[in-house]
Amino acid sequence: MYSPTTRLLTVLEVLQSKPAVSGPELAKKLEVRVRSVRRYITMLRDMGIPVESEPGRYGNYYLRPGFRLPPLMFSNDEIMAVSLGLMLAGKVAATQSIGVESASAKIERVLPIELRQQVWALQETLVFNLDVRESAPSTAIVTAVTMAAHERKSLAIEYQSYTNEITERVIDPYGIAIHTGIWYAAGYCHLRHDLRTFRLDRMQSARLINETFERPKDFDVLGHVLDSIAQQPGSWTIEIRMRTSFEEARRVFPSYMALLEVDGEEVVMRCYTNQLDWMALWVLRIPCPFVIVQPVELRQLVREAAEKVIGMVGNTI
Repeated sequence: MYSPTTRLLTVLEVLQSKPAVSGPELAKKLEVRVRSVRRYITMLRDMGIPVESEPGRYGNYYLRPGFRLPPLMFSNDEIMAVSLGLMLAGKVAATQSIGVESASAKIERVLPIELRQQVWALQETLVFNLDVRESAPSTAIVTAVTMAAHERKSLAIEYQSYTNEITERVIDPYGIAIHTGIWYAAGYCHLRHDLRTFRLDRMQSARLINETFERPKDFDVLGHVLDSIAQQPGSWTIEIRMRTSFEEARRVFPSYMALLEVDGEEVVMRCYTNQLDWMALWVLRIPCPFVIVQPVELRQLVREAAEKVIGMVGNTI
């Protein structure tokens, strides 16, 4: 069964292989009606491909003389890399799904049968264990932010906060990071006069303006984004002191989850959460002596969770 994208590419392939082809002939090839063929021809023209037609209801279609799309040649390693990249892009919401599907279909259409079968095998058997989010930003937003960061030009945006408040602001984007399937831009906000982190899927519009900026030397985009996520406000403020090394504490509390600070022989963990029950279970993973500074409610929940675990271990099945 043909998909719309595959049909569109089939029309282009036929037009490249024949001097001219009629509407009914294309309709039979695609297993569609003649009027659907006209729709595919219009789509090709909108893409900038010069498809000409002869007068009459059943006139032939043909490509303008001299026009030819360049062939794509891939080795086994190259097609594996391209296929994995497209699959990952679709899984982590790195771009709009229609773009991934269209690119995959175009590549598959020009591959020899051996490489095409390798791609199909990869798509049918490979499973990713990823935190997938349905929050891919639009191509226009991604292009604007990446170009602004690359050219060191300020960006005028309309931004919707997590409370649905929309503000207009100018930002200097230093770079972009993708974390758990969400796109973030880190940079200087002229409205707040401070460094800020912005989700690209919350940008309602973005356009480059004629103002330039200098990016701070050695600015850590991913580090800034993870620190910002860890400091997002929640209903509960958590502070725990652990008698361990910074490295051991970081294994328990990743950078996107909490801020860590070395204080003498202890490491202080601070974070926010809206789910105190969940945090109580997480605290049980700490492999060293620790003290819960705040909140007092977390202490009781940790005791209850620990007693429950001990009781479960003591029971026989």
